[in-house]
Amino acid sequence: MKYLLAFLIIAVFFVLFFPHHRWGLTRSVVAWAYSSEGLGEENQVDVFISGTEGYDTFRIPSLFVTPSGAVLAICEGRKESRSDTGNIDLVLKRSEDGGETWGPLQVIADDGDNVMGNPCPVLDRETGTIWMPITRNLGHDSEKEIKEGTSEGSRECWMMKSTDDGKTWSKPENITESTKAEDWTWYATGPGVGIQLESGRLLIPCDHAVAGTGMFRSHVIYSDDQGETWKLGGIPGDYTNECQAIQKRDGSILLNMRSYHGKNLRYTSVSQDGGETWTEPVMDEELIEPVCQASLIRYEGDGTKNRILFSNPADKKRIKMTVKLSYDEGESWPVAQLVYPGPSAYSCLAELPSGEVGLLYERGMKNPYEKITLARFPMEWLEE
Repeated sequence: MKYLLAFLIIAVFFVLFFPHHRWGLTRSVVAWAYSSEGLGEENQVDVFISGTEGYDTFRIPSLFVTPSGAVLAICEGRKESRSDTGNIDLVLKRSEDGGETWGPLQVIADDGDNVMGNPCPVLDRETGTIWMPITRNLGHDSEKEIKEGTSEGSRECWMMKSTDDGKTWSKPENITESTKAEDWTWYATGPGVGIQLESGRLLIPCDHAVAGTGMFRSHVIYSDDQGETWKLGGIPGDYTNECQAIQKRDGSILLNMRSYHGKNLRYTSVSQDGGETWTEPVMDEELIEPVCQASLIRYEGDGTKNRILFSNPADKKRIKMTVKLSYDEGESWPVAQLVYPGPSAYSCLAELPSGEVGLLYERGMKNPYEKITLARFPMEWLEE
């Protein structure tokens, strides 16, 4: 008993006098005391609330900053239920003040009773065009049926674009023929954002399932002609799924993937040739996950530091939305801050025009799908 009392006294002392100190252990264990509260509500705004604006549920967020500095919050508007199947539109809200206030909901892709979702926009810096790959399937075909090859239709890859800073969007065009192999059933773009490489190549992280295997795999698609045509890139390995990418300082690409290896850890792979071939995936022991989508971006700031940001529910359950920071190109993650302690799931990071970090993520009180919220915070908060 006396040892327990001594421990408690010491713990209280350090909490009172060193509240922001992080106690580092090994590379595979980031030891720090999660706040039970997370980021203050004054720094968060609910952008989409399920059960409003004509939709039962909003899911699958993407956060995107346009060339003019406008902030776009993009997601799926699910008409009838929370289900991944049914009448699902792609919807968008726009902010002209860095995410403080938001304009009205816009429906940018609607195929009647069918599914139009999985946004993963990418900006061509040379032309200013925003390319938006999405995926489509018949509303009565379930993911299980599509994956098993027993559905009426299949999953398709479509592309739309905006040439006016995201204010209006072209009619989606089907690019499945050049971006999906014949023996693939399920298919998904992102979700999150794509990237443009130093070479000008546009690259979209994706995933698929192979007929007869019951297995997901990550892959990428890319364009070398400013988005006019798209090609299928490489496949890192088996039992990987939704993924996001960054280009490393040495020109290689790091792909961070949802995993079905049964480890509750993220897996990563590297490409040295623009996404056409990949190394065998390896698990990252610092990035725990509940088998869920995650976000990965490079934070540019003033260019004086090398910083990669990662967000996901940092738990084996879909709770504890957390942002982590790497100074060594994703090799280690020594910094972490809890944004929201409760139920949370998919997320998307962006560097806002102000220099703040924006995190658009799913959260709720009883389940993660009650609302999609934008959290904003300075890098100083993350690094404190």
